[in-house]
Order: sequence, then C-alpha cells, then structure tokens
Amino acid sequence: MQRIIVTPPALAPAALAELKQWLGITTAADDAPLAALLAAALDACAGFTGMMPLQAVCEEMLPAVRGWQVLATRPVQAITALYGLAPAGPRFALAADAWEVDLDADGGGRVRLTAPASAPAPRIAVRFTAGLAPDWHALPDGLRHGVMRLAAHQHRERETSGAAPLPPAAVAALWRPWRRLRLA
Repeated sequence: MQRIIVTPPALAPAALAELKQWLGITTAADDAPLAALLAAALDACAGFTGMMPLQAVCEEMLPAVRGWQVLATRPVQAITALYGLAPAGPRFALAADAWEVDLDADGGGRVRLTAPASAPAPRIAVRFTAGLAPDWHALPDGLRHGVMRLAAHQHRERETSGAAPLPPAAVAALWRPWRRLRLA
C-alpha cells in the first residue's frame, strides 16, 4: 500500500494544553516540540491499533484493475474521488459512473472500477476520509489518554540513551482494546 495523507488531522489546542498540564509545563517555549510529540504519538497509535485515530483526508495508490480492491487504511468514513495515474503526464479525475465504492460496518472501504477503458492508466489514486474521531475531543478516552501518556513518556525520556520499546506497557494496555489483528 502506498498511502499519503493529503490533509492531516487538525490537532486541537486542547490536546497541547492537556499534555502541558500532564507534564506540569506552563510556558509556551516547548509548544512546537510537544506538538510534534503528540503527532508522533498519534502515528504510533495508528500503527499499534491499525486504525487512524483522528480523521484525515488520505490517498492510496492501487492498480487499475476491474475487481474489488480493499483500502488498507481504516476506518474509512467516505471515499470521495478516484484519479487515473498515467506513467507520464498529470493525473485525471475518473468519472463518477466509472467506479463504485463499498463501506463496511467495521470501517473497511473498497473500490471497483466499472469501466477500466475510461482509465487508460496502470494505477489509480483513491481519495478518502479516514479516522475514528473527527477531532481530539471525540477521540475515545482510552486512545486519547494513551496518546497523551506516550507523548509525555517521550518528552521525559528525550535525554536518555536507552532504546525503550514503544509503546510502553501502560500505553499498550490502553490501546489494546482498539487493536485490529489480521491473520496472515
């Protein structure tokens, strides 16, 4: 899967304020590094659980074939557009009647080209919105608290040389109920 995040989730100022309160920081001098730690913790949460915590606009590149293709990112909220990707030249939007979408109740999304002749490109880009919660406040407490704890842990451990496993056990315990496992 090749996924890019077109529009990253907006991290509410409340998230930074919550982290600063957790760490007992009252100045604004560390705001940028703390915001970066929150973003990294959200990425770690997505990697651990298999789900994007906050909604973002994403694209996945797939081969331009006729059968159903499943998006790797979860949970998909909406599939909004498909683009043809020619080896040379600009991308082009596929007509709405040239593709179909299917959203599963468990957050999966899939697409199918109905008219591959209208897509003379070997690959397509699927644009969609994915994420569990629309904003920081709507994130389930266990996930939000785990993100906060991981960012705080990384801040406290920033000057140690030991490579600790991520996420720490306390964070993994908070995220484990949300983890999606796949049998290979």
